[in-house]
Amino acid sequence: MNVTLIVNPYASSVTPKKRALVEAALAEGHDLTVVESERRGHVIDLARQAAASGAQVVAVLGGDGTLNEAANGLAGTGAALAALPGGSTNVFARTIGTNRKLKKAVPQVAAALHNPPQSIGLGNVNGRYFTFHVGMGYDAAVVCKVEQKPHLKRKLGQAVFVYAALATWARGVDRKNPCLAVQVGGEAVVEDGYFAICLNSNPYTYLGVKPLNVAPGDAWFDKPLVNVTLRTLKLFKFLSLLGSTLGRGKKLKGHPLVDYRPGLPALSVVAPPGTAGFHYQADGDYLGQAASLDITFEPDKLLLVVPST
Repeated sequence: MNVTLIVNPYASSVTPKKRALVEAALAEGHDLTVVESERRGHVIDLARQAAASGAQVVAVLGGDGTLNEAANGLAGTGAALAALPGGSTNVFARTIGTNRKLKKAVPQVAAALHNPPQSIGLGNVNGRYFTFHVGMGYDAAVVCKVEQKPHLKRKLGQAVFVYAALATWARGVDRKNPCLAVQVGGEAVVEDGYFAICLNSNPYTYLGVKPLNVAPGDAWFDKPLVNVTLRTLKLFKFLSLLGSTLGRGKKLKGHPLVDYRPGLPALSVVAPPGTAGFHYQADGDYLGQAASLDITFEPDKLLLVVPST
């Protein structure tokens, strides 16, 4: 099999030793080409070039942002994506069943190369594909703060997200004035949102070994999107809702300050008139501020190597 391995040498947990482990496993019985990403956005081009050059599988050693770029490069091509955990959280890889420990994930993925790839749907936000979610408002402001400290992310891993979440809540977000409204079919369904997540799969993320279940049973790669909007950032209510996601998220679904909408083929999110817009991120990759976002679900958009269990 013709396999291209894309390595992000700057990812949180990528080391020369781990890279050598992956290369040795993927080279066994396959024609392996290895390339490195050099800058933000580079993986989109590398993945697209690999597919055009005849790669049947593009394996990626990096974090969720690297995998997001690879998915954007491979969407609609005949090459399949294989995800290896090289970041701090590795949401997408773990969601599809990859072990969070690279040493155990490598034989899983290597064995799965012999299986037919599966076709999955992707979300699309203003022309950018996402594999598991788009975060808007507070969530994306946290990601923005994390990306300002890449050295701490590499050194501390998930602990830097906890720090950023607290610091952003205390000083980096307006907790009194809503920053976004949600529209479905051209009509406003939420006008006072502080924080929204549009999910293409569940869980939303992981806290250590624990998944944060926002839309279990509703969000998956073969279903339309789920959008969840929080209409408060008051500390104790917010922490209570967050705590419910460590279980099955039932309190989140039924709370009066949460708008929970499954089965959405399309939606729009807009900022209040006269404001600078709201922060947004896709798959943990900060994309800036936007006055409006158009989000759609596109079925059967990406071929995926699903790890053997």
